[in-house]
Amino acid sequence: MRIAASLVAPLLLAGCMVGPNYVRPTADVPANYKENPNFSLAQPGDAIAKGRWWEIYGDPRLNSLEEQVAVSNFSLKAAQARFEQARAGVRITRSALYPTATGSLAVSHTHASSNAPLVTSTTNYNDFLLPVDVSWEADVWGRIRRTVEASRSEAQATAADLASVQLSLQSELALDYFALRGLDAQEQLLNSTVVSYGKALELTETRYRGGLASAVDVAQAQTQLETTRAEAIDIGVERTQFEHAIAVLVGKPPEQFSMAPFPLTEAPPAVPAGVPSELLERRPDIAAAERRVEEANANMGVARAAYFPAVTLSGAGGFQSAVISTLLEGPGGFWALAGQAAETLFDGGFRRGTSEQARAAYDQAVDSYRETILEAFQQVEDNLAALRILGEESSTQDGAVAAAEHSLSLSITRYKGGVTNYLEVTTAQSAALSDEVTAVNLLSRRLSASVLLVKAIGGGWDVSKIPPI
Repeated sequence: MRIAASLVAPLLLAGCMVGPNYVRPTADVPANYKENPNFSLAQPGDAIAKGRWWEIYGDPRLNSLEEQVAVSNFSLKAAQARFEQARAGVRITRSALYPTATGSLAVSHTHASSNAPLVTSTTNYNDFLLPVDVSWEADVWGRIRRTVEASRSEAQATAADLASVQLSLQSELALDYFALRGLDAQEQLLNSTVVSYGKALELTETRYRGGLASAVDVAQAQTQLETTRAEAIDIGVERTQFEHAIAVLVGKPPEQFSMAPFPLTEAPPAVPAGVPSELLERRPDIAAAERRVEEANANMGVARAAYFPAVTLSGAGGFQSAVISTLLEGPGGFWALAGQAAETLFDGGFRRGTSEQARAAYDQAVDSYRETILEAFQQVEDNLAALRILGEESSTQDGAVAAAEHSLSLSITRYKGGVTNYLEVTTAQSAALSDEVTAVNLLSRRLSASVLLVKAIGGGWDVSKIPPI
């Protein structure tokens, strides 16, 4: 053991890690968002900060569905399994830092030929062997440590991928949920309009029987009623598709899931986007891309270490005896130590190609990291703009709805007074219904933009949630 220590100690003292040490790549980060010039340093809401971002909408049914995604969605479970594989891979690569020891027990009985050369008088003998073999690659140049570094970075990137999958599934559920509720609101509007059109048809038929309206007026009222009724029925196609999509997201067969109508009425809550520099810490996809840059950097070190000799130490020891009763006695012991340094003298450019490949992979990872950051900025800007513009449009649309309703009221009054025909009424009815449907759709789009903004800023996630591994 003293001899082994004397051989190993100089190697450990002289050991170094070849290859570049990791430095996080720089990225062009603006001071503020273009669509958020009046940003104040208000912190995100507590629900967002804790990762339960859907609670800002104050909808218990949405809260319940989001909780089911975390425990029942199979895509999320698959992502969790991928992370477990990557974490186990770190244990595998880390094991190369330690010696490998194998032991065995061999028993044999030999009968030697009496005519064989160098045969003693004993031609029958037993051999009991209890060896232990130890081998260890001394990580003098840091090849194994760089490999562990790369494996650990990949595992952390996979953990961030898991968070990305979870955030995508949660936001997809919220989008489908609000879209379904928007359809419920649209269906409710159409059904109430059907009732109004039914009353208008009764009025027209009464006037027709009294000679105050023509058959054309009745036909127009009937057409308007049936067309609107058909539109209300048609909404059921899209609604059932959203309902089925939600069922799959929460891990249930569509046959076992249903949602009662729940028309959309509330406006989206305020979502503080923060500043662009925070986005680098709050987006799991950015964190995953950054971790893969470190992985590629470590792989350059692995490729560089191949230019240096591989130093291997080995040893063997144990007991051997012809009689099992004396196997573990002192004279039966044996041991041996050996060391080897092997260097590749010629490989036809293999190591050079490997190094160039590792360098190119690093450059690709850096470019992908920076592209991910740019795409994140774009997504935040897109949804900030959408919320601002849709909010302005919604206010204008409310005025259009009020004007259309007033116009319809005037047209009905004029028709009852015999001033105009029913065509004017149907025209006003169509305009009013169209404006009201547009207002409902705008509300649904604003809520969707709100969800997408929460997703774009990371949904309350941050890099502190990446496990150290």
